[in-house]
Amino acid sequence: MATAAQWLEGARPRTLPNAIAPVLAGTGAAAAIDGAVWWRALLALGVSMALIIGVNFANDYSDGIRGTDDDRVGPLRLVGSGLATPAAVRAAAVACLAVGAILGLILAALSAWWLVLVGAVCLAGAWFYTGGSKPYGYSGFGEVAVFVFFGLVAVLGTQFVQAGRIDWAGAALAVGVGSFSSGVLVANNLRDIPTDTETGKTTLAVKLGDTRTRTLHLVLMAVPFGMTLVLLARTPWALAGLLAVPLAVRANAPVRADRSGLELIPALRDSGLALLAWSALSAVALWLGT
Repeated sequence: MATAAQWLEGARPRTLPNAIAPVLAGTGAAAAIDGAVWWRALLALGVSMALIIGVNFANDYSDGIRGTDDDRVGPLRLVGSGLATPAAVRAAAVACLAVGAILGLILAALSAWWLVLVGAVCLAGAWFYTGGSKPYGYSGFGEVAVFVFFGLVAVLGTQFVQAGRIDWAGAALAVGVGSFSSGVLVANNLRDIPTDTETGKTTLAVKLGDTRTRTLHLVLMAVPFGMTLVLLARTPWALAGLLAVPLAVRANAPVRADRSGLELIPALRDSGLALLAWSALSAVALWLGT
């Protein structure tokens, strides 16, 4: 039986910046149009965190029963390691996704009914990333899904449930957050190219190959700072986002240096830190610029 510490590791806490950052960015965007509501932001954070932990357990379950995680490089996987039964990990995934769904229903009831439909699509995206007979994560669409769900939907959804509308600044933040979030996944899949190729998991990294995947990571680390320049049209405070450049450079360093295997884990960690820093700095900048 897995210990509490192993369950915590299986939840992949290092991915939490991908859940926290879009809520920070969306709240900053809402504040910029005088619509920030702190308790709605907390509800949105609950939805985001429940969904990402649910996704992580769902991936652990689905990859584990397929044998994809039997010989992997990287953090602990509960099913693949044999520390937890598939049924237990599946139950954890369903429980987390259910919490996210309940909190999402509350937000929809307080703002707009059609958000229920958006939530349903998000839940389906969470499960079928690696679940089902034809998981889209095995066909190279994982990065696109992360960009959409943890970038566009999460940031603009957070702005909307607080301010009742979205704007172009929120969209710029959503593109930046989505790019960083996708960059985290690109670094992860770059590390796993050898094992994913062997097990038939055709990620975008497998399709692009090692060299082009490394170039993609660099591009994704750079796009948010392009959005920083776009946000200058709203406020000069947006330049604060450039303070996250050193973190992005550090995140890309192992990728540029042709590191592989466990040596790429710092790229995942630092991509997440760059995401969190840029989102926080940009959110505060928009708030100061109101």
